[in-house]
Amino acid sequence: MLRFLTWNIRLGGGDRLPAIIEVVKAERPDILAVQELRDFDGYGGRKLTAFAEATGMTAHLSRSVFGQPVAVLVRPPLRITRRSSVRWRLHHAAAAVTVPTAAGPLTVVSTHLNPFSPYRRMREARWLAARHATGSGLTLIAGDLNGLAPAEDHAAALAELPPRYRPRHVSPSGEPDTRAVAAFLEAGFTDLGRTAGTTVPTTGLGGKEFGSMRLDYVLVSPRLASRAGTPQVIRTELTDHASDHYPVRVDLDILGG
Repeated sequence: MLRFLTWNIRLGGGDRLPAIIEVVKAERPDILAVQELRDFDGYGGRKLTAFAEATGMTAHLSRSVFGQPVAVLVRPPLRITRRSSVRWRLHHAAAAVTVPTAAGPLTVVSTHLNPFSPYRRMREARWLAARHATGSGLTLIAGDLNGLAPAEDHAAALAELPPRYRPRHVSPSGEPDTRAVAAFLEAGFTDLGRTAGTTVPTTGLGGKEFGSMRLDYVLVSPRLASRAGTPQVIRTELTDHASDHYPVRVDLDILGG
């Protein structure tokens, strides 16, 4: 099994970074998608290098023009054979890597979509979905999509939000805005986390900008969907306080062919 983990670590982790590293070391993902890597690209990438060394992984980071960097990290013996970055088209960024597996090349994308504008978030999602859609390949897109999933009841979560934050998640008519996540589904991706539960807020760092929501997603191409387990939201004493998002883990049956 290949273990995958995605996590928004909030503003680069700050003094929480040792706890974040401890969680990653305990989970031992083979591939890790991380978002909100503030300052990880500064000073010659020293913070990124230290994080990769501490977790025993190899990193590919995508810088951001307007927001914060994102990255994908890979644990040896897996190796990165192809990498790419998206900066200008997104409020934050997207980092993509391809790694060989027994089932074929696996492309993993770590991304973080627009937190403020549902329309811009939808535009970002449509562009990314079109860029990475595949009928026969193994592709996984994960990260903080900042959007709500279609065909789910969001009334209670939206009711928790102060009025100033509600426009981030509703249409002009006041309905839950689900267009960003829908764009990936319409492109053929499967949302693995429908039964995983909420990913924000954590009990220790939750802010007023969150209702009890699922904003962190693992989306997979059709061929990968049949090889994917059920995602788990990692809720522990450490993850309660390590970020304002909980990490999400899923196992993929692609190492044995």
